[in-house]
Amino acid sequence: MTPKSRLASSAVERYHRDGFLFPIPVLSPVEAGGLRRRLEAVEAEHGGALRGEIRHKPHLLFTWLADLVRHPAILDAVEDVLGPNLLAWSTSFFIKEARDPAYVSWHQDATYWGLSSPDVLTAWVAFTDATVENGAMRMVPGSHTGELEHRDTFAPHNLLSRGQEIAVEVDEARESRSLHHVRMVHGSPANRSDNRRVGFAIRYIPTHVRQIAGEGDSALLVRGVDEYHHFAPEQPPAADLAPAARAHHAEVVARSAKILYRGTGVERFR
Repeated sequence: MTPKSRLASSAVERYHRDGFLFPIPVLSPVEAGGLRRRLEAVEAEHGGALRGEIRHKPHLLFTWLADLVRHPAILDAVEDVLGPNLLAWSTSFFIKEARDPAYVSWHQDATYWGLSSPDVLTAWVAFTDATVENGAMRMVPGSHTGELEHRDTFAPHNLLSRGQEIAVEVDEARESRSLHHVRMVHGSPANRSDNRRVGFAIRYIPTHVRQIAGEGDSALLVRGVDEYHHFAPEQPPAADLAPAARAHHAEVVARSAKILYRGTGVERFR
């Protein structure tokens, strides 16, 4: 085990066997609470829960999220799975208000992302407790070994960009907070509790992965070196919502939307 290694070899084997791994302690309750307060201060300034473009790649707008995607404890665990040269390709919030009908349908992340290989890992970071009652994520262990057919629904309460869902019935699942594989079948039900549930998803890729579904995709180098340069380099913000960061984020998200929504007639994040 190298000095940076965070996961035991048995844990890495479990990830490759099941397609996910949980729990992985990263933030203390105090640290998670501090991030939640920062998020809710931003929401208060914007008139409510984050919507549309600002919900996607917000680490390019806020310094505290740029720090989070480069958190050593997260990167050490990701490196144990993907290797030493890492890009943060995307981030997004998944927020369910108390008694909210919002949900995430059964899906695989890889379906519409256009990446050249399944060497993609999502770190799901909880800003609040994740419980059965508030709609925590559910997984189908071992379902990451192949890609399934999906259909777009654009359902109004579906938190996914295209409302995508697997076009076959899912029989079994279990709840998790995790690192998970890009082909892991997962979803989450509505929040039945009296408290909001906040999750922040960070999608990491090794630098050898390419975008094959469109031009101009970009990513933030968070560890190691990028000898391939398949993605345009992104820049973390110098200050929260700095004018240069806003302009950079707008350009990046516009290009991302063209790739993600290709073939749908939709041009921007909802």
